[in-house]
Amino acid sequence: MTTRYETVTAGDGGQFEAFCAVPEQGRGPGMLLFQEIFGINDNMRSLAERLANEGYVTLVPDMFWRIEPRFERKDESGLADAFAMVQKFDFTAAVSDIQATHGHLLSMEECSGKVGALGFCLGGGLAFAAATLSRVDGRGPDAAVCYYGSPVNDLLVHVEHLECPTTFHYGTNDAFIPADRPLAAAACTDIGRAPGSVAARAGNIELHPPAHLRHLAGAVAL
Repeated sequence: MTTRYETVTAGDGGQFEAFCAVPEQGRGPGMLLFQEIFGINDNMRSLAERLANEGYVTLVPDMFWRIEPRFERKDESGLADAFAMVQKFDFTAAVSDIQATHGHLLSMEECSGKVGALGFCLGGGLAFAAATLSRVDGRGPDAAVCYYGSPVNDLLVHVEHLECPTTFHYGTNDAFIPADRPLAAAACTDIGRAPGSVAARAGNIELHPPAHLRHLAGAVAL
């Protein structure tokens, strides 16, 4: 497995970086991995490497590049800084950056053609945005997984554009996600406008990357 940073050209002409992890065999399906509010930190890089070890060519775009390129905080000790970044975050521009990263991944020789979208917290919402709004030559991602996606509910108006299998994962002990939000996501996917989608809710747990302060190994194994 090898890692590097890719330079992605934004739709409005700017450029930003994306952490890239490539499997040992040098080629495989693509994965768009979206950050939490802490930026591309050790957690996200290690997740990208784990995905590469599973055979995925993984790109983690710097979604805060328009505010502070390579912004990075380790964990909840940087919450104040991270929340300040979110307050400045332009979601419309972010969708354009998601699509630019999507197109860049598909253009890479290492990518065999299919692309998934995966994200945590803020990134869970960005993965849903990728599934519903990112299209390259008319084609969206082939699957999406949204872990405790805090912005998902604000994006449910786009659920009619959800064309790929999508799973939503929540923890009942998550202080940042009210209990009605997973129910609303489930209701939208159950009405048939999102074929193949599933809303999953983990009982009495929180799901986080392994180095996260609130990571529970037993919960992740469920």
